Amino acid sequence: MSHSHRQKETPLTDSLLRAEIAEQPEVLRRLLRDGAADVERVSERLRAHQVAHVVIAARGSSDNAARYAQYVFGAYNRLVVSLATPSLFTRYHAAPRMDGALVVGVSQSGESPDLVAVIVEGRRQGCQTLAITNVADSPLAKAAHHVLALRAGPEQSIAATKTYTAQLMALAMLSTDLAQDADRKRELAHVPEFVAEAAGVDDQIVAAAAETLRGAGHGVVIGRGFNFATAFELALKAKELAHVAVEPYSSADFLHGPIALIETGFAAIVINVAGAVSAEVDSVLADICARGACPVVLSNLRSSLDRAAAPIALPAGMPEWVSPIAAIVPGQLLAFHLSRIRGLDPDSPRGLHKVTKTT
Repeated sequence: MSHSHRQKETPLTDSLLRAEIAEQPEVLRRLLRDGAADVERVSERLRAHQVAHVVIAARGSSDNAARYAQYVFGAYNRLVVSLATPSLFTRYHAAPRMDGALVVGVSQSGESPDLVAVIVEGRRQGCQTLAITNVADSPLAKAAHHVLALRAGPEQSIAATKTYTAQLMALAMLSTDLAQDADRKRELAHVPEFVAEAAGVDDQIVAAAAETLRGAGHGVVIGRGFNFATAFELALKAKELAHVAVEPYSSADFLHGPIALIETGFAAIVINVAGAVSAEVDSVLADICARGACPVVLSNLRSSLDRAAAPIALPAGMPEWVSPIAAIVPGQLLAFHLSRIRGLDPDSPRGLHKVTKTT
């Protein structure tokens, strides 16, 4: 009996990763309920300081949450969001000026020294500082003026799932409260329902999609707009869990050269949620199919799902701005099934540790 076969016979319920994927609706309900007062307190202080822009320090999945922040704070708070370069702070000792910035550290553990260094320097420069972390007494939290605790409970699987979606929710809650936007606050209340629907996708459908990627050695994950972050996070999960080297692209960037890579057998995963960029992403998807690729498509648009070799339906009716919180969940499941199909253990990714302390 092959190792791959043994993996497929292992009950799905035995996986820590799978269990934590299923926890996400409740984690988000808890954050909305128990974290609201903290968000209101932080946003009140930040409005008083008239933040001019945002600098975010993060690594791994948290860095992908920061990409989401670029869109949500840009679109709804009209704030420029830049991603910090921690080595400037720790290796080159040439920290840039951050006058008027809100300096944010986003980290599951809050332990990485280079992220803490960005917060410490931001505070030294007189900036407001914020830690978004699952460990409320972590070094990152202790270094910052303000803390938004994710309240996700211990995340035992190495690959981040529930802490990632909780980070997205925390950022969405902060953006909404900063803008005093009652309509978006009401939309946020429905997100756990969308996530529950996304998490309830039929395992056979996701496993069939994973099977189309079994032999993939390289490929792309395409998304745009708010779901540019989803493309990055799904690509990271495919690398971490299944050792498939897929690279994330926006649909716009993909047209500027990389589309020449497409050929029959090329792995392509496309995320397309109804919204401002969906017609363009659907057009790129059509081009990918015409060039011989057989894409896996995560979408709530019939036109995109009909083009897919392996369609995975996303919940209908999601506002585009919150859709990344739900859209990544079938992506997490896809990476989970792909890992198992390829004879790997999704709970013990090769060479990875839960806490990585970079300096």
